[in-house]
Amino acid sequence: MRRATNFQSRLLALALLGAASALAGCDLPDAISFPKQARGNMIEPERLANMVIGTSTRADAIAALGSPTAKATFDDNTWLYIGELTKPVIGATNTVRAQSVVVLGFDQQGVLRRIDTKSGKDGFNIAVVTDKTPAPGSDATFLQQLLGNVGRFNPTSGSTGNASTANRSSSGNY
Repeated sequence: MRRATNFQSRLLALALLGAASALAGCDLPDAISFPKQARGNMIEPERLANMVIGTSTRADAIAALGSPTAKATFDDNTWLYIGELTKPVIGATNTVRAQSVVVLGFDQQGVLRRIDTKSGKDGFNIAVVTDKTPAPGSDATFLQQLLGNVGRFNPTSGSTGNASTANRSSSGNY
């Protein structure tokens, strides 16, 4: 009987530890938490070592690394392999464990000329501007705008008056 209570108290302590970690936004131990998730194209160093500057081609890159995540906006010869490793946290969004960007630069003949590797440490935070762009016009509500146009429609004004009808009938052209 004493042995069962000891097991139950340990199990309760482990459950309380997990709940406290989740509420505090901390990570749980790997044994009792969600697995890490690869997003994008994480390039392992072994596969990247197969790429040789001056001899590898675009076809070699696709065979060794797969299709690129993206190509540079104004340069089809710059390929980007973007990936990150995330891990779900209970009660929060995914936390980023690792980030990587591998940049392959090819010449016009498709031969590899450069390899750049960037990680999350090379990035920097960009401040979000919360200012609002002013819009021209009044600050009228939708209902004020709707009721403000009542009575402004005049079907007799415009280009569909009697003068155009008279011109068509006199010339015979429609």
